Amino acid sequence: MDHFLYRDGQLMAEDVPLAQIAAEVGTPVYVYSAATLLRHFRLFDEALAGMDHLVCFAMKSLSNQAVLKLLGDAGAGMDVVSAGEYMRARAAGVPGDRIVFSGVGKTREEMRIALTGGIRQFNVESEPEMEALSEVASALGVVAPITVRVNPDVDAKTHAKIATGKSENKFGIPISRAREVYAHAARLPGIKAIGIDVHIGSQLTELDPFEAAYRKVADLTEALRADGHEITRLDLGGGLGIPYARDNQAPPLPLDYGDVIRKTVGHLGCEIEIEPGRLIAGNAGILLTQVIYVKSGEDRDFLIVDAAMNDLIRPAMYEAHHDIVPVVEPAPGFEPHAYDIVGPVCETGDTFARGRSMPRLAQGDLVAFRSSGAYGAVMASEYNSRPLVPEVLVSGDQFAVIRPRPTYEEMISRDTVPEWV
Repeated sequence: MDHFLYRDGQLMAEDVPLAQIAAEVGTPVYVYSAATLLRHFRLFDEALAGMDHLVCFAMKSLSNQAVLKLLGDAGAGMDVVSAGEYMRARAAGVPGDRIVFSGVGKTREEMRIALTGGIRQFNVESEPEMEALSEVASALGVVAPITVRVNPDVDAKTHAKIATGKSENKFGIPISRAREVYAHAARLPGIKAIGIDVHIGSQLTELDPFEAAYRKVADLTEALRADGHEITRLDLGGGLGIPYARDNQAPPLPLDYGDVIRKTVGHLGCEIEIEPGRLIAGNAGILLTQVIYVKSGEDRDFLIVDAAMNDLIRPAMYEAHHDIVPVVEPAPGFEPHAYDIVGPVCETGDTFARGRSMPRLAQGDLVAFRSSGAYGAVMASEYNSRPLVPEVLVSGDQFAVIRPRPTYEEMISRDTVPEWV
């Protein structure tokens, strides 16, 4: 469910017409619904009711300060993968004891920043990282709490570029080596292993891979406890998918996901952490764009819009589908027309959809890319020297620009030319 619905023939963001945002802010522009963000966070929180738990929003999906503050004030923790994300979370008012630091390539400087500023735990991904963290923490006179990310060799049945739990993936240590790695951790002075971390991929649409991975984590928890380790926390990652196409079967609900957690690890008495990103943010955002031209080709018609692959790269990178809808509601029984929907960037890959059935559209019409709140703005770039797309947050009948579109002068002024050129 989201809060982007037609009312009186106009697509709305909660109680704000998207046409009004386009008129005042310009296009392309990302628009987020505060009500949808909060609703989806609370669905996960309620799914784990009765268990000691923390829902950590995966910031890599959407890291705008306004969104982080909205979720943080509602009680969310944050899952970060860089010092920049850590600093963003802290700037948004999220305390260090609600921030989990993940990622395969943490630097010593990133470790120092998090240890100095306060951190809930590091999800460690390798023995060299574990040793580096121990040295940094010891130099600061502290002990860093860690979980070790284990790779359970479970097929997440998702796109190859966002699968993370198979043995050939770069993430974590093989679960078969976990006991020796935890024994090594116990000998290092600057760290203390308090739990286990696992994350098998993103955009999962079935629960079986979660269950298979979590059963392996349950067995490992009991084995590590038998070895004398105090395992009190399980970080189970995120990855639950969303329905990008409205006519596809809906993925499992957070409530069903919570039941899998209870069934597989609920008996262990551990605090549970989960790290959803896409399901909280994905359907909470749209990319609003305008038709520049309608172009007739040899055997197809093109809708050329002012959004491009630098604004929303998922279709170019993952062949990802987004429902694309007109802002003016089509008349009942309209005759559909097939368009290739493309952007203005000088790449054939700057194609959002091929042969997409749409109502007939004209120059100046507004369309919205649904389900683009996650991995949209955060992956945007200035390719072709196009200014970064702005972001807007809506709450009820009010909206605010939460990241402005830079001017061409601001964009160019970031470059410096050496005196000798």
